[in-house]
Amino acid sequence: MKLGANTWIWTSPLTDEGLAELAPRLRDWGFDIVELPVEQLGDWTPSRAASILEAHGLGASMAIAMAPGRELCGADPETIAATQAFLRECLDAAAVVGAGAIAGPIYTSTGRTWRISPDERRALYAELRESLKPVSEHAEAVGVRIAIEPLVRYETSLINTVEQALDAIDGLPACGLLVDTYHANIEEKSVGDAYRLAGDRLFHVHASANDRGAPGADHVPWDEVRDALSDIRYDGTVVIESFTAENETIATAASIWRPLAPSQDAIAVDGLAFLRDLLSQD
Repeated sequence: MKLGANTWIWTSPLTDEGLAELAPRLRDWGFDIVELPVEQLGDWTPSRAASILEAHGLGASMAIAMAPGRELCGADPETIAATQAFLRECLDAAAVVGAGAIAGPIYTSTGRTWRISPDERRALYAELRESLKPVSEHAEAVGVRIAIEPLVRYETSLINTVEQALDAIDGLPACGLLVDTYHANIEEKSVGDAYRLAGDRLFHVHASANDRGAPGADHVPWDEVRDALSDIRYDGTVVIESFTAENETIATAASIWRPLAPSQDAIAVDGLAFLRDLLSQD
C-alpha cells in the first residue's frame, strides 16, 4: 500500500504554488502520494502538478469536491450535464498527473440532505447510474477509475454506507468505492466488515481519525481496518485526510471548529508513523 496526505490538511484551495511548497516536505517526511483536491478546475494546473510531483518522486491521487450545484441525480438535465462535463475534465486531469482514480462523493453535492423513501431511493440510484454511465465510459477511455465515497448522514442522505454505494454503482464500468474511516466509524455496524464488503471494488482509502485529527490518536478501530484490508488483499492507496481550520470555507464545510493536533504538520507526520506501523503488522 502507498501512503499519502491530502493537501486540505494545510490549504484550500490548492494552487500550483501551494503544491510546490508542500511537495518537498511530504517527500522528506516519507509519503508516497500527494492527494490533489479539485474544488474548481483551474485552481492548479495538471501539467505543472505532474512536473512538481515527478521532480520529488511522488505519486498522485485526486479528491473531488462536490460543491453546491454538482449533482448527478435529483436535479434538472442542465445541472446533470454540467456535472458530467466537470467530472470528465477531472478524469482528464487525473490522467495527466497519473492518479489512478478520482475519488469523493461523486453523486450529489456535499451537505444536500432530504428525506428519501425506499421507492425514491431506487429511482435516484437508477438515475445516478444513468448519469454516471457516460462518465465511467470516459474513465475507461483515459485509464482512470471512479471511487464513490459514502458520507455521514449529515453530509448526505443519498449514500451513507458501503452497501448503498455498491447498490448505486452496480453494473458500471470503472466504478468502485472510496471508504473513509471517519464516515465508516459513524455509519457502519462494523468498520472492518464494511471494508470486506467493498472487496475488490475498493479503489481508495481515506484514513481519518474520529475527530478528523491524526490517525491513531483516536478511537477508530484501526486493527479492524488493517485486518480487513489484509483479508481483501488491498494494495492501493491510503491517504490521510484532514482539514485546516484556518480557511473559513473549508473549515465550515468540514465542521472544523478547533485545532485537531498541535499543528497541521503533526496530523500528517504522526499519522504517517502510525499507519506505517499499523500496516506493517501481520
